[in-house]
Formats: sequence, structure tokens, C-alpha cells
Amino acid sequence: MACRNVTQVNVPEGARAAYARGKWKEAFDAFIAADAASPLEPDDLDRLAAAAFLIGEDALSLQYRTRAHAAFLDHHDSLGAARSAIWIAFLMMDTPKQRAQASGWLARAQRLLEDADAPCVEHGWVQCATARQRAGSGDMAGAQAAFAEAAAVGQRFGDRDLLTLARHGLGRTLVMMNQTDAGLALLDEAMVAVASGEIAPIVAGAVYCSVITACHDIFDVRRAQEWTDALQGWCESQPDLVPFRGYCLVRRSELLQLHGAWEHAMSEARRACDRLADPSSRPEAGAAFYQLADLHRLRGEFAKADEAYRSASQAGRKPQPGLALLRLNQGQLDAADTSIRLALQEVRDTHGRVVVLSAAVEIMLAKADVAAARAASDELSQFAQTLGLPYPNALSCSARGAVALAEGEPLRALESLHAACAGWQELDAPYPHAQTRMMIGLAYRQLGDLEGAELEFDAAHEAFERLGAAPAATRVAALTRRSPIAPATGLTGREVEVLRLVATGITNHAIATRLHISERTVDRHVSNIFTKLDLSSRAAATAYAYQHKLL
Repeated sequence: MACRNVTQVNVPEGARAAYARGKWKEAFDAFIAADAASPLEPDDLDRLAAAAFLIGEDALSLQYRTRAHAAFLDHHDSLGAARSAIWIAFLMMDTPKQRAQASGWLARAQRLLEDADAPCVEHGWVQCATARQRAGSGDMAGAQAAFAEAAAVGQRFGDRDLLTLARHGLGRTLVMMNQTDAGLALLDEAMVAVASGEIAPIVAGAVYCSVITACHDIFDVRRAQEWTDALQGWCESQPDLVPFRGYCLVRRSELLQLHGAWEHAMSEARRACDRLADPSSRPEAGAAFYQLADLHRLRGEFAKADEAYRSASQAGRKPQPGLALLRLNQGQLDAADTSIRLALQEVRDTHGRVVVLSAAVEIMLAKADVAAARAASDELSQFAQTLGLPYPNALSCSARGAVALAEGEPLRALESLHAACAGWQELDAPYPHAQTRMMIGLAYRQLGDLEGAELEFDAAHEAFERLGAAPAATRVAALTRRSPIAPATGLTGREVEVLRLVATGITNHAIATRLHISERTVDRHVSNIFTKLDLSSRAAATAYAYQHKLL
């Protein structure tokens, strides 16, 4: 191979120094200025491409990588050209519309390495990219072999970036092949290298985002949070860095939501939607809009939730079970029931099925189909036992407790609900923890302990209010014995409960299910409310409830 020309007189040393210090925006601006004065040499085009990527300018990064590739070819540097081609392939392979191009660039890199005919670390990078392609096509055995070969090359040449990326890829592959313990051990090892700053930022960001996605897929939220916390200092030391994009932003939003930081979660979800402005071109867009919709639903912003679920659907992400839960919140029980039963028929992957089963229990109990809810709960328990992780276990305990309540067995319900409560508390998950406490209150009420029930309802209500979970706060408020309506109105305690639920927009059938009374009784209560308050419609009743601060 010909010797490389490394003379680069047109680039100020300040640009390279800024790059070496991790001042990515400063380096980007300096390289751009130098390039405007005189075209950069290939090595500096490579640095400019990396800086562009690290500050979130993906399209510019691709443009400069392509220029670097051409410049390396002009300098008769086959290895440099192959490296650029490999990075171009990495940039393109996650975008459906560019996967054929990614394959072409990878083939070109392979040909350039064959022409160079010399042992080099670039062979390992090609194997790493090839392994990602095989994993994407479902060839797990092929991906495992290619990642292992890439790791061996990285080890042989002492390339920490390649070694970390390849071992992480091997870990992801093993997790997908249900060799979870071995896979997670490799992912943890890769994250040690990331957190300690041993590898380049581009590789570090890719590994972190991939690891928390793997944790998401198997519900290992504690591991995802631990590595997120460990990486916080590294991110803060590089304020120009945009390390999180695509699915990574969505997964971070989900973690923030779980831990009760809903405003921050909303910000991350919106940022993900903004970065993925063209939903048809990026599969992550569907996940981003779905996460945004879930947050709107939990906050009671139903029109915004509906719109975001539709955007998720247009981007190719089925909007279930969120849309079914939205219909439940809106009192459209038949629509919710139909949607969730169809989702149960369609969803087969472990993560998706667990989430759908949990929603199915809630919706089927609202429809008073206890047998179907019990079947969904039993299947959920099987998944929880297989996964052996705190999150699915807490989810399963909550579902079992809800079913036991519906079956009129409060003592059995309490056993499951207390276990769920402990699980949610351990995971620092305030919303499901408050939901569970509300069910514990219902169990106490069935057992005649009205004071104990009231304490649980109050704790749940306070948590929901703190989170901004308006629909849940309204539901639990309707269960309390206290009423802010003046006695002069003449409403009974039960009528106050019914009025609160009417104000949430749900049907009489749904109110009957919530309060465990007949629909005919609800009809009578509604009629009495209208008469006593001189109201003529449900809309007027809703307005009255808001005016008198019932919600």
C-alpha cells in the first residue's frame, strides 16, 4: 500500500486540539472554517465527520464521510477509504430506506481491504458491521460468529473501540438467543469501558443506547437505570455531545416516566419526535410518538394522546395497548375490549405480550369479564416467572391482586397487592405503586376496614396529584368518603362518587363496574343528581363538578 500523505497545512492546530479535548462544536466550527478556506485533507475530513455526528448533525456527518472516502482514494490510501466506507455503512444501516446503500458501502470496504492485501484492524470493523446486518435479518448464529471474529481482531490489534463494540454486539445477540446471563455479562463489561471513558464517544453512545434497549426488551429496568446514572458524569463533561438519538431517547423517556419524572420524560419524548420528523423514514418514530401518546393519556390529555397514537400508527407502530387504554379512560368500553382482544391475537414477542396482557387484565375487569381477565393474568404470571425480574413480577402481582378483588377474595388480593407494592417501591415507580395502593384500599373496604381504605386512597391520591395523573386522581377521589359538596345540595356520598365519575366522561356501565353496583342503580343515582342540582345533561354535571372543585 502506498505511503499516506499526512501534510495538512491548511488546518489550524486549534481545530485538532479542540477535537482532542472533546470540544465537538468548537472543533466542528474550526474545521468548517478551514474547509471553506481550502479543502481539508482526508484525516481531517474524518475528524469533521465525527464531530458533526457527535453534535447531532447526522446528515452532514454522512456528507463529510463520503468526501473523506473520496479523498482517501485520491491519496491511494485503501485502508483509510475502507474505514470511511465502513462508517458510512454504520450510519445508513439503521434507516430502512438506506439499507441497500449500506450493504453497497460495506461491500466496497471489503473489496478495498482485499485489494490492500494486508492484516489490519479494519477487517474486524467489517465483521462487526456484517454481524449487525445478520442480526437485523434474524440470522443470530451468523451474527454471533461475526461478532466473535470481530472481537478477536480487536483483541489482536489492541483496538478498544472495536473490541468493546464487538463484545457488546455479541452480548446483544446472546440475549436475543435467550442466553440472557452470558449476554448481560458481556453488556455490563462493555458498559464498564464506556463509563470509564476508555473508548471513543461515537462508540460509547452507540453501546449505551443499545444496552438500554436490550434492558428494555427484557424488562431489566434496574440495570438500564444503573448504567444511565453511571454515564451521567461522562455526558455532563461533554456539553456539546448529542449521544442519545432514536430509540435511545425513547428508552430514556420511558425510564423517566417509570420513576415519576413525567415533565422530563415528556421533554425527551418530544425531542425524539422532533429528531425523527419524517416518520416514514425511521422506525424509531413510531416508538417516539407512542411514548408521547402514553404520557398524554396518563395526564388526561386525551385529544393529544389520540393524535399521537395516530402518528405512531402512521409510522408503522401499532398503537396498542395504549389506544385501548385511552378508550377505557374515555368510557368506550366496547371499543377498548375489541382492541385489546385483537392485540392479544396479534402480539407474540415477549416484551409486547407482557405489556398487552397487563392492559388486558384492566380492560377485561372493567368489562366485568373476570374469566378472561384471570386467563390473561395467569399467562402474565408465566412470563414473570420465566423472566425472573422485578418489573414483570410486580406487574404480575398487581394483575393477580386485581383479579382476586373482582372475584370477591380480598385476603388473597392483599397477598398479591402487598407483594406488588413492595416491588414497585423497590423499582422507585410511583405511578404503579399508587395504583396498587388504590387497589389495597378497595380490598380493605371489602373487608370492612374503612379507615384503612381511606388511608390507602389518600396516599394514592396524593401520589397521582404530584405526578399530574389527572384521570387516576379523579378515579381515586371518587372512592373516598369525604365530599367537598356542601350538605345543602342534598347529594348522598354515593351520589357524589357517581358525579365525580360522570365528570370523567365514562359511561353508566363503566361507573357500575368501578363501584361494583348495577347499571340500573347508576341510572337512578344520575337521575337523582340531575334533579337535586337542577342539571339537564352530563355536560352540565361535568361543569358543575369542575366549578365545585370535585376533580
